[in-house]
Amino acid sequence: MNANSTSLPGGTLALGDSIVTRFGYGAMQLAGPWVMGPPADHDGALAVLREVVEAGITHIDTSEAYGPQVTNGLIREALHPYPESLFIATKVGANRDAQGGWPVARRPEDLRKQVHENLRSLGVEVLDLVNMRMGDAEGPRPGSLAEAFGTLVDLKREGLIRHLGVSNVTSEQVAEAQGIARIVCVQNMYNLAHRHDDDLIDRLAAEGVAYVPFFPLGGFTPLQSEVLSGVAGRLGATPMSVALAWLLRRSTNILLIPGTSSVTHLRENILGAGLSLSGEDMAELAGIGR
Repeated sequence: MNANSTSLPGGTLALGDSIVTRFGYGAMQLAGPWVMGPPADHDGALAVLREVVEAGITHIDTSEAYGPQVTNGLIREALHPYPESLFIATKVGANRDAQGGWPVARRPEDLRKQVHENLRSLGVEVLDLVNMRMGDAEGPRPGSLAEAFGTLVDLKREGLIRHLGVSNVTSEQVAEAQGIARIVCVQNMYNLAHRHDDDLIDRLAAEGVAYVPFFPLGGFTPLQSEVLSGVAGRLGATPMSVALAWLLRRSTNILLIPGTSSVTHLRENILGAGLSLSGEDMAELAGIGR
């Protein structure tokens, strides 16, 4: 696929001092099953990453915890030295255990280690963006993020991080982080069926802060899936296409990071996100999350 950032669905958005494509790429699925171990098709994973850049996508989301210590290495092998336009976001705050769990790792020494591991595995001297991951596998949890986020602020002052964000957080934690330092994005679970961050998205849009939803099809009930499939069928599209297109239209500060380990699926996602939704479609879809 030969494309550029202006032809991708949604156009571009300012993320800190960079301009990135609103249609990005999430690298989680490049690792093995359950985000553990190496990919079944190593060369295929590299091909997907190279297709991402060839397609004009300039925003990749990753983490050293994917694999663990797998995905970042694939990104470096496929794309280093990186194009100047490429913006790579990573996250810290959790490790992996042998069972595939995501144990919390938020002590200052843990976070410093994770940042240095990301620097080393990606082969860079400065990380474009580091998200402070809070909560757990079940979602956000209340509580102060001041100590953990403050460690990232210190690392930014030391010149190891360009921009800061937060992930898997409550709206109160977003406000707490903003009281400590500037954040350029919030990364939470959000989709047609899970609309708990509606008010937060609108507030962030007014403030010029990006919102990065993950699991665009996560947690749908059978009834909600039926409504989504009905709209998709009427449009001659896939449910994933409709869900991605809806997110882009939901708010101009939303950045998409759908993941895949297939070049064909990547191309389908790009085309699908460009689906045109009518007012009638949007009205019908709005009922899913209510």
